[in-house]
Amino acid sequence: MTHPGAPEEDMAEIGTTSLPGTPPEPAAPALDAAELARVRAVESLGLRPEVGDERFDRITRLARRLFGVPMVGVSLIDENQQWFTSRQGHTVTSLPRERSMCDQTVRRSGDLVVEDIAADPRFDQHPVLTELGIRFYAGRTLHTSGERVGTLCLLDTRPHAFSTEQRAALAELAAALEQELDHDSELERAAEIQRNLLPRSAPSAPGWEFAASCRPARSVGGDFVDWQAQPDGRLVMTLADVMGKGLAAGLVAATVKTALHTASRRRPPAEALRLAAAALEDDLRLTESLVTLLHARLDPATGLLEWVDAGHGLQLVVRADGSVERSGSGDLPLGTLPGDRWTPHTTVLEPGDVLVACSDGLLDLFGGTFAALDEIIGLARTTGTAGAFVDAVVELSGHRTMTDDVTVVATRRLPR
Repeated sequence: MTHPGAPEEDMAEIGTTSLPGTPPEPAAPALDAAELARVRAVESLGLRPEVGDERFDRITRLARRLFGVPMVGVSLIDENQQWFTSRQGHTVTSLPRERSMCDQTVRRSGDLVVEDIAADPRFDQHPVLTELGIRFYAGRTLHTSGERVGTLCLLDTRPHAFSTEQRAALAELAAALEQELDHDSELERAAEIQRNLLPRSAPSAPGWEFAASCRPARSVGGDFVDWQAQPDGRLVMTLADVMGKGLAAGLVAATVKTALHTASRRRPPAEALRLAAAALEDDLRLTESLVTLLHARLDPATGLLEWVDAGHGLQLVVRADGSVERSGSGDLPLGTLPGDRWTPHTTVLEPGDVLVACSDGLLDLFGGTFAALDEIIGLARTTGTAGAFVDAVVELSGHRTMTDDVTVVATRRLPR
């Protein structure tokens, strides 16, 4: 299967991101529905050549050795370009679509093998030969979400024979790539659903400021924050952290949010959490999930805050005079014991006070210990508004490596 003379070192550069002498592109015609669906499937993957992906690189390295060719790539083809999200043996990052052999493969689906491009009247004037010097091409279409999005392609500057067995092996490697692409596509859809489940805006109440941010460490996370207005004008707030990360934690988080949202419509926090926990008991047991959370209800007219803590303990009140009240109940997370109960607590937020709650991912940004709460307190004291505090946390998380989801909520009663 291998070509014994195949070089192990990378070839010299066979092209640049734009081919020399390429004329200005004419205005592109409007896409038909099928092509528009295909282009959207490419865009939804969120893959770009400047960001490497070891999953794809492993397969292209294997293909290079298996087939004895000097150049291998995983390419995606959007409306106008072919670009490589993994490449071995060449430095080309993109080509105009009409100058790409892979575009021919995508248009016909299946595979396209040209053992000697110079001897094939269909392609003997193709730019891949005349401008890049490529003599051998074998490509297999890659699909995701039912759409043709790109190719796994093999290239050489010399002709090659390519057997039926090699075609089958190329198809197997392409299938492995498609599994990864489908995984990315599913994660992106799940991430979009999760983003839509988050509050679109903070609540509004005279004399109060509310702000929040929820940043998953991966595409999908296990943290969530939720606000809900009750019929009598009180506001319910939940910050929860599901054990684990990724898609599984995100699914549990969506279930917990829905159960709490339903149970909290007219009930105080302790009762709402008890009812939600009863409804979630089987789901949490079967998924072996634990959920820590703060569930609170605020009366904006009086500043009375009722709350329960299910094993969370990462909330504090920074008073207007600079003093700090840290709260933690010692109660257990959801999913620990069947039929559990949570202790109700109350406090009053006076003018100038700010309630801050976060997930433990925020602590990780400061070193991962509870001593990090002192730095968070410092931010709450110096940033002035609830929104400025949350913005400062978001900026911080953008400059540090996130190993866990980072969620933060701030509720501030305005000074008189």
